Amino acid sequence: MANNKLRLGLPKGSLQDATIALFRRAGWNIYADGRSYFPSVDDSELECMLIRAQEMARYVDHGVLDAGLTGIDWVVESGLDVTSVTSLTYAKQSRRKVRWVLAVPDQSGFERAEDLEGKVIATELVEVTKGYFAKRGVNVKVEFSWGATEVKPPMLADAIVEVTETGSSLKANRLKIIDTVMESETHLIAGKPALADPWKSEKINQIALMLRGAIDAQSQVGLMLNVRNSDLTAVLAVLPALNSPTISHLSNSEWVAVNTIVEERVARDVIPKLKAANATGIVEYPLNKVVL
Repeated sequence: MANNKLRLGLPKGSLQDATIALFRRAGWNIYADGRSYFPSVDDSELECMLIRAQEMARYVDHGVLDAGLTGIDWVVESGLDVTSVTSLTYAKQSRRKVRWVLAVPDQSGFERAEDLEGKVIATELVEVTKGYFAKRGVNVKVEFSWGATEVKPPMLADAIVEVTETGSSLKANRLKIIDTVMESETHLIAGKPALADPWKSEKINQIALMLRGAIDAQSQVGLMLNVRNSDLTAVLAVLPALNSPTISHLSNSEWVAVNTIVEERVARDVIPKLKAANATGIVEYPLNKVVL
């Protein structure tokens, strides 16, 4: 089986660094030379290629690539029938979904989509934007924008549909958001022929499992602590009910060790409460992967 290869597309551009970092946490080291479109990877069963996220669905659909990572926005925009294997919520700056928003100049007086009847909308997401206005029965002219979309109103367009994580670039260009057109996140997508091939399908699902595990671990931490049997009930009452902790006996039979996983943002509240409930030797540690 040594000659089996999975051709995997990685998003070139703004998501590239975040994607390579995610693969590293999942167990794959990918090395992208600045000029090459074919990064090397420490897995002889993988062949990686850098492709613009906007084009990923097309190459997966055509079978040039077996699978690829891209925003679900570009999959919907393409209208192609590729399969989403798993969603992976990570963006350029954050671990949140991104939003495609309808934005207008602050002083324009436009408050909702219906106010844009007969107007020009600039966007990279042309088909989705056309569908959005058609559903509302609003006639607009949707023009493809090659980038720097937020500087086009009011001279080159009346409004824009643009992707945002924080909204700061829109505010800086004196634009206000009047609606969300769609939310998007990164997905691992695969073509029908690749999923019909047992070896490729198994490899794709292995990658999906490990990437998901790496993402789930990002927001969680492990907690270890020691506690007397007599205080165990009080300590367990403090821990979030989500995961049942592992309890191990120590050499001193009056004590047990407790090991659990909690959301990182709740650890700061939980640890002082554990201390107050007589837990000792509390250790918080980072996680590489969490596979449930």
